[in-house]
Formats: sequence, C-alpha cells, structure tokens
Amino acid sequence: MTAASDRQLAALSELAGLVAAGTTRRSQLATATGLSRAAVAQRVDLLIAKGVLVETGTVATDRGRPPLTLQLASAGAVVCAVDLGATHSTVAVAELGGTVLVEATDELDINDGPEAVLSGLHRQLGRLLAAAGHPAAHVRAISIGVPGPVEASTGTVVRPPIMRGWDGYRVPGFFADRYPAPVLVDNDVNMMALGEYGHRPAADHLLYVKVGTGIGCGIVSGGVVHRGATGAAGDIGHIRVPGQDDVLCHCGNTGCVEAVASGAAIAATLREAGLPAEHAADVVRLVAEGDPLARRQVRLAAQRLGDVIASLVSFYNPDTIVLGGSIASLHDDLLADIRAAVYRRALPLATRTVAIETTLLGRRAGIEGARRLAVAHLLSPEGMGHLLAGASA
Repeated sequence: MTAASDRQLAALSELAGLVAAGTTRRSQLATATGLSRAAVAQRVDLLIAKGVLVETGTVATDRGRPPLTLQLASAGAVVCAVDLGATHSTVAVAELGGTVLVEATDELDINDGPEAVLSGLHRQLGRLLAAAGHPAAHVRAISIGVPGPVEASTGTVVRPPIMRGWDGYRVPGFFADRYPAPVLVDNDVNMMALGEYGHRPAADHLLYVKVGTGIGCGIVSGGVVHRGATGAAGDIGHIRVPGQDDVLCHCGNTGCVEAVASGAAIAATLREAGLPAEHAADVVRLVAEGDPLARRQVRLAAQRLGDVIASLVSFYNPDTIVLGGSIASLHDDLLADIRAAVYRRALPLATRTVAIETTLLGRRAGIEGARRLAVAHLLSPEGMGHLLAGASA
C-alpha cells in the first residue's frame, strides 16, 4: 500500500467515522474536517459508490431545499458479533449502522475445546446469516468476546482459567478460510465495557467491573479499550485483599479478591453453611428470597470489592464505574457498600464526580460491545481498506 493510499484511507476513515457519530450532512463534514466542500463531495461520493454510505431522506431547514442525510449503508455489508461464555454463545448479525437483523443464543460447554466450540459457532453464524438474507461474502468483520485472557493483536487465548484446551489457540485462524473478513477477539469484559460506554454519552473514562462467577474489569478511555502491553490490563480478580491469606485462589496465590468476593466464592461460603448454592445464580436467588446469611455474605463481598475498586479510582480516576455480571443484579445489596468503601478510601478529588452504577445493558453488554468493536475496526484506516476491497469484490 502506498503512502498516498494510506492518506486517502485515513481521510475516508475520518469522514465515515464522523457520519457514524452523527454528522450527517456534507456541509457539516466540511466544517468538522476543514476540507473544502468539493473535497468532501469527492470523498463522500466515493464512499457512496463503494456502498459504505448512503444518502437518503431529508432534514428540515429554514430555507431552501432540504439537504439529504448521510448514514452508514448495509445493503451488502454486515458484521457478526459474538459473546462466547462458559455455557452459551450469543450471536448477532448487524448492519454497519447498528441495527441488529437477527440474534440467537445457543448452549455450549466452553471446555469442549476450541475446535468443537468454534465449529458450533460457525454453524450458528451460518443459520443466522441465512435468516438475515446475507451470504458469507457480505460479512465484513467478526468480533468475538471470550471468557478468558486474550492477546488481542493476534486473537490468541492465553492461559485461561476456565477454558480447558484453549491455551495458545489462535481463534482467527479457525475462520480464515470460512469468511473473507477480519476476526477480532478480546476478553469478554472488555467487550462489555465498550458496550456500556457506547450507551453513556456523559462517560469519558469508564471502568466496567464484572462480578459473576469470577471478577474482571474492562477499561475504556476516550472510546478506546485499554488492554495494556500484552492484553492483561483489567485483570483485577487477582489483586490481594489484606487479611485473607488463608483463602486459596485457583491461580495458585492466596487472598485474591476473586477468591473471597466473587459469585463462586460467596456460593462456596453458603454451601459450607448448609445452603443450596452451587453457582452465582443461586446466590442471587437466595438473596431475592430474603435469606439473611446470603445477604450478609454479599455485603461482605461488596466491602472487599469496594476496597479494590477504591484503589482503581485513585490510580485511574474514572468518571464512571459500572457494575455488571450476575451478582451486580443485587444492586441494593451491593452498591451501598462499594460506594462507602470507595468514598472512604479514595481521595476526594478522585471521587468528587465519579458515578458508581449498575449496568444499563445487562446481558446485552457483551454483544453490543462486540458489534461496536467490529464497526470501529472497519471505520479505521486499516479496516476501511478491507471494507472498500470487500465492496469491490
């Protein structure tokens, strides 16, 4: 690729990104970019010709002929978003502009291994694409969230604690000969963070803390997921909690917050007390039934988790903290103690404007984040090259 084509892709990416963000008229694009109207028209016409944008409808004006409105086109282009969990896979086929055409959830066992799980996912994708009326050739990107650590640059799963047989597996390689599209793979909590971020216009620096069977954190700043040098950023489940050195974590260390405050940890404590609690969902059920011991253990977990989150607030200074995962549905029993710990331990400057809330999207956060990641990649200069090439195929 030449330097000239690089510059052209960057310019086209900028325009398409502005349209995706709501700048829908040519005159507005000229103002936003500083380009002449002629230059904007030339680039917009190219994007329309390539099927990336469409110009349709009208908007009201005080005088003259109402101008047409630009938006992302999806007649021959879709993205596939995947939320891969320990026991399920949710897949959505969506237009570039955000409309979900079809979505479904299938059961699976992540410990069946990558070949079996991804083969089932491939069949699921095929069924949904057929239902949406799109062939595989229309797929421009596939975005997959997985419940384990990922080297996002290569889509390689790295030493996952609950994904037996996946260590070192490069997920995009499975799809290389099946779809003419890039495959993006990331940790499921990063996807959830990105999904929540997209529905919170006032947020700029967001932490998404998932409290379910385990504990994890996604970090989004300025619309970009922060993954760190190797993709390990946000792995807060193994931060040590003082005074808990007798509690062994599955990672081999002791006193990890996941070992004392996760849904699995709470369930284990309740089982020892003779209550029927095998999973995090049982903890939620017992609290909903008003069991006093279950409520007490959730509040203790919230206090321990709150101390960890307070450290994150001091380090990262977020404006928004979102709690998600199955245990976060117990917001009345969780939020008060977490907020108290954060306000008690973090400095006033860091807590003055921070909002601590539960998820807006619930279980849809992961699939929405995967969709947003796919579209954001396609509208980047690198992705724009693939998008235009796919439109020409």
